Amino acid sequence: MMNGKLQKWIQVLVFMLILLRTESFLVDITYVESAVANGAVCLDGSPPAYNMDKGSGAGINNWLVQIEGGGWCNNVTTCLARKSTRLGSSKKMLKQLSFSGIFSNKQKFNPDFYNWNRVKVRYCDGASFTGDIETVDPKTNLYYRGARVFVAVIEDLLAKGMKNAENAILSGCSAGGLASILHCDKFKSLLPVGTKVKCLADAGFFINAKDISGASHIEDVYNDVVTTHGSAKNLPQSCTSKMKPSLCFFPQNVAQGIQTPLFLVNAAYDSWQVRTYLILNGV
Repeated sequence: MMNGKLQKWIQVLVFMLILLRTESFLVDITYVESAVANGAVCLDGSPPAYNMDKGSGAGINNWLVQIEGGGWCNNVTTCLARKSTRLGSSKKMLKQLSFSGIFSNKQKFNPDFYNWNRVKVRYCDGASFTGDIETVDPKTNLYYRGARVFVAVIEDLLAKGMKNAENAILSGCSAGGLASILHCDKFKSLLPVGTKVKCLADAGFFINAKDISGASHIEDVYNDVVTTHGSAKNLPQSCTSKMKPSLCFFPQNVAQGIQTPLFLVNAAYDSWQVRTYLILNGV
């Protein structure tokens, strides 16, 4: 016989799945084809992309822009592997994404943002949109152009109405959350002077801590990311003027210099960080 507590949790899960299906809807992908001419491309040279549901009524001049997460690639080998996935090529991305939660267009499920312009920026550069190397190695055909991609996407959104923004929020999850921190002031600078701008990083506060062997594994990874992608010049100068660029990938070294209001949401026990960078997958 099924345990009473287990049965209760299954009922809750079924209810949540039904609720999610009720409130979610599919949104088509938009490719920023014009960005290719400026070299603003994904790892494989394909155009940047995002999914957007337009605002309406009182929310027509308000924008919620969320950056997708998905880790990083820190050398040619990992970037080549990433290049053939949705995290390195817009050719591999699903043509539609499900919008729900704070992206729902139903007031009863999302009373604060249901009528805002809601955008999900697809992640395809592998460096939280910080890289910019002009030369492309013909042996790998890898494009490290994340910083250009970020600007190209925002400029495309400006042309589609964000130039009239009254309120704008830049958010992101995981590597996208880190991007929302690193690009917070940049995002504000690209918007009209009178726009009220805030940034929200969800699970994007990666800490610089030694792993159980005493090694600085995540610091080494970030150093490789910054070097591989040529990210140094696109990291906050308030940080790079004081320490080496790779340390400016850590929010703890960057957040204090950000001028735009920044909000952080992070689990006290971040299992992914612990598993990946502190105990190295349990090894």
